[in-house]
Amino acid sequence: MNSVTLNTDAFHLDDEQFFQLCQDNPDLRFERNPNGTLIIMPPTGGETGRRNFELAVELGVWNRQTQLGIAFDSSTGFKLPNRANRSPDAAWIPRERWEGLTAEEKQGFLPLCPDFVVELRSRTDSLTRLEDKMQDYIENGTRLAWLIDPSSQTVQIYRPQQPVEVANSPSTLSGEGVLPGFVLNCDRLW
Repeated sequence: MNSVTLNTDAFHLDDEQFFQLCQDNPDLRFERNPNGTLIIMPPTGGETGRRNFELAVELGVWNRQTQLGIAFDSSTGFKLPNRANRSPDAAWIPRERWEGLTAEEKQGFLPLCPDFVVELRSRTDSLTRLEDKMQDYIENGTRLAWLIDPSSQTVQIYRPQQPVEVANSPSTLSGEGVLPGFVLNCDRLW
């Protein structure tokens, strides 16, 4: 099943209503683009779920060892500065950014853009929609983003104020200066 995009011109959901919509429908994943358009995404299939898990484990183990920040899975919502609500497949922020949030902010969609994000393309995902989403992250403060496409075994690497780099069949990806010492083994994703 593909994602569904709903034009919300006929109604407007404020942040609290959007959060409640997400809470009332836990079997669906919702996002909003900066224009307020609602995007409904179905649960992932088995192969995508397996790959998402591998990503989360790798990032989680590195984060637990270094204790440099806080890692998030695909069910976490972020409210970006441009008012978009996004849920990357994996994300990370430095510990001091987490500690700068109030207890209330930590309970809802996090009012910040992650420093690092990963999006894993499933066979039903629109590549153009994912590329737009990656640009959204970079324009709102993400310092490193990976768009991983298992079907073509390519990774688009996004960095601020730099052209997108495309890596063909990489065996590993480096977290560079954003995630010092983090190396993702891509062989588990292909």
